[in-house]
Amino acid sequence: MAGPSDPGVSAARWKRHIVRQLRQRDRTQKALFLELVPAYNRLIEKAELLAQFSEKLQPEPTHVTRALLQGPWEEESGPDSDRVPSPAALRVKWQEEEEGLRLVCGEMAYQVVEKSAALGTLESQLEERQSRLAALEARVAQLQEAREKEAGQVGARRALNAAQRAAYEALRVHVGHQEAALRRLEEEARDLLDRLVRRKARAAAERNLRNERRERAKQARVSQELKKAAKRTVSISESPDTLGDGIREEADTLALAAEPLESEAGEKWKRPFSFKKRRGHSIGGAPEQRYQSIPVCVAARLPTRAQDVLDAHLSEVNAVRFGPNSSLLATGGADRLILLWNVVGGRLEANQTLEGAGGSITSVDFDPSGSQVLAATYNKAAQLWKVGEAQSKETLSGHTDKVTAAKFKLTRHQAVTGSRDRTVKEWDLGRAYCSRTINVLSYCNDVVCGDHVIISGHNDQKIRFWDSRGPRCTQVIPVQGRVTSLSLSHDQLHLLSCSRDDTLKVIDLRVSNIRQVFRADGFRCGSDWTKAVFSPDRSYALAGSWDGALYIWDVDTGKLESSLRGPHCAAVNAVAWCYSGSHVVSVDQARKVVLWH
Repeated sequence: MAGPSDPGVSAARWKRHIVRQLRQRDRTQKALFLELVPAYNRLIEKAELLAQFSEKLQPEPTHVTRALLQGPWEEESGPDSDRVPSPAALRVKWQEEEEGLRLVCGEMAYQVVEKSAALGTLESQLEERQSRLAALEARVAQLQEAREKEAGQVGARRALNAAQRAAYEALRVHVGHQEAALRRLEEEARDLLDRLVRRKARAAAERNLRNERRERAKQARVSQELKKAAKRTVSISESPDTLGDGIREEADTLALAAEPLESEAGEKWKRPFSFKKRRGHSIGGAPEQRYQSIPVCVAARLPTRAQDVLDAHLSEVNAVRFGPNSSLLATGGADRLILLWNVVGGRLEANQTLEGAGGSITSVDFDPSGSQVLAATYNKAAQLWKVGEAQSKETLSGHTDKVTAAKFKLTRHQAVTGSRDRTVKEWDLGRAYCSRTINVLSYCNDVVCGDHVIISGHNDQKIRFWDSRGPRCTQVIPVQGRVTSLSLSHDQLHLLSCSRDDTLKVIDLRVSNIRQVFRADGFRCGSDWTKAVFSPDRSYALAGSWDGALYIWDVDTGKLESSLRGPHCAAVNAVAWCYSGSHVVSVDQARKVVLWH
C-alpha cells in the first residue's frame, strides 16, 4: 500500500484537481453567456423576420407597370382595389420599422459591448482567484505535509516521554531504595559513633585510673625513699670524697624513683604535636601548661587600599584567621577546604591545602604556637590539623548539630566549641575527649576564651560568661539583636560583639557594661556568621557589611574612622587583622579573599 508521499498518488491528485478546475471554469464562463446568447439569437431571428418582411414589401415591376397602364376605369373595376396600400405609405412604414430595428440593433450592440467588458473583468477576476486558489492549495499541501511531519514528531516525542517517564519511575524507585539504605547507614554510623565515643570515654577513664594508681604508688615509693634518706645518719668524720659519694648515691636513687613518673607523664600527654613548656610552676601543685604569650604591635596602621584580590575557594568563604607570626593566613569556606597562605611582599602566595573536612567550614583558629589549626564544620564536629600535614589528625565529635565556632584555650591541649545543638563543649586535645559539656538555652554562634573564662554569643541576643573552673554561668549580658561574633582584646579587658541589629558593641569586662555602640550609614550585618574583630592594639574595631564595604571605628571616640570599598561585590563574611598591625584580610560570599594594606 502506497504511503502518503507516493509520487503516483500525488500525480493522480493533481490531475483530479486540474479537471475540477477546468469544469469549474467552464461552468463559470457558460453562466456569463447564458443571457447573452439567447438575446443574440432573438436578435438574429428578428433580423431575419425583418428581412423577409422587407422582401415582401418590395414592389414587383410587373405589378407596377400593370397598374400604371391601367386606366382609371380599371382601378374601380378591381374587386380588391380598396385594400392595397399605396407605395408611399408602405415606404414610410418600412422606414419606420427599419429605424426601429436600427435602434434595437444599436441597443443590442451596446449591450454586447458592456457584456464583453463585464466578461473581461470577470475573466480577470477569475484568473486572479484561480491563481490565489492555486497558491492556497499549494499552501494547504505544504501545511498538510508539515502537519504529517509534526504528527510524526509528536508520536516520537510521546514515545520518548513514555520511555523517560518509565526511566524516571525506575529512578525514583531506585532513589527510594538508596535513601532507605542511606538512612540505615546513617543510623549504623550514629550507632558506631556512639559506641566509639563510649569506648573512648571508657578507655580514657580506665587510663586515668591506671595513671592515678601508678602515680600514687610512685609517690609512695618516693616518700619511702625520702624517709629512709632522712633517717640515715652521716658521720662528720668521713672524708669529703666519701660524703660526696653518699650524696651522689642518694641523688641517683631519687632520680631512678622519679624517672618512671616522668616517663608515664610523658606517655599521658604524648600527641603528634609538640609544645614548649613554661617555667616557674610550683612543685606542690599540678602545673598548668600554657602557651607563650604572642607579641602584639603597639600601634596598628589603618588599611587604605587593597593590595591583592584572589578568587580563592570554589564557593563562599566563611572564615579567615592570621597565625601568630602574621605571615601565615588560613581561610575556610563552603567547599570543605582550608587554604593556608603566606603573606609575601604584599601578596598572598598559596602555602598548603588542608583536606578532610566533613562539611562546610564555619570557623578557623591557630593555636598560639602556630603549629595547629582548629576548624568548626557543618558535619557536627570540629577537626584538628597540624601545619604541614594535609589530612586531619583529630576529629572532635559529640555535637548533634552544626558546629559554629571552635577556639583554642590559652592552656595547652585545651579547646572550646559552640554548636547549634545549644551546647558549648570543652575538649582535651591530648585525648580527643570532651571534658565538659555546657547546656545553653539558645544556639551558640561564637565563643572566645580568656584565662579562666569562656564567653559565648547566642541567638537569643545574650552573651554568657562561664567559669572554666565552675559548673555554672557567672554572668549574662543582653544585647539588641542576635550575636554573630565575639572578639576579645589582647589584654582581656574588652569584648567586641557584632549582632544582627547592625551594630558593634564594646563591653568593658572590668565593670561588665557596654562602653561603646558603633553604627554607620550603610553598614548592615550580612549573615548570622558575620565576624568583627579588634585591631591588635584595641584602638579600632573592624567589620564587613552586606554591600562589600569594610567599616573601621575608633574604639576610644566611637566615631567612624574610615570605610573601604572596591574589590568586594557581595556580603563580607569575616575579617582578620594580623598581630603586627600592618595587614587586614577580608573574605566574602563571592569566593574572594582581599589583602588590605
